[in-house]
Amino acid sequence: MPSPGDDGWTHHGKVRAREDGGELTLVVDGLTTQAKYYKPLIYEFFRKVWRGSRPAWGEFSVEIGMEFVGDPPWMDLDNLAKALLDAIKGYAFHDDAQVARLLVERRPAERERIIIVVRKLDTRFLRSSLED
Repeated sequence: MPSPGDDGWTHHGKVRAREDGGELTLVVDGLTTQAKYYKPLIYEFFRKVWRGSRPAWGEFSVEIGMEFVGDPPWMDLDNLAKALLDAIKGYAFHDDAQVARLLVERRPAERERIIIVVRKLDTRFLRSSLED
């Protein structure tokens, strides 16, 4: 069974993940225009090799970056976000209704991949900053 390498990443096929400072980062190498491709790929990673933290309650921030080379792929970012949130549901958080902040973007890069960063939000801080 794979365990985190010296770099802190757990790898399985095209997927790798790590936890650092309360943040879960998940990277999927390669791109496809079929958003439904990612759900079973990520689900298999979590089911077979992930030994990190279990899902938590509370509110979360999720950032999804689709990095591409050349022309941007023809993909609806909302469909990508839904597929990825469904894939990490049950592993990062219990239900995607817990996502209080969501950022999804595509950006040019040197390699094609999807990067997902999940952070638990401190709702006390959010409330106090809104009241100031």
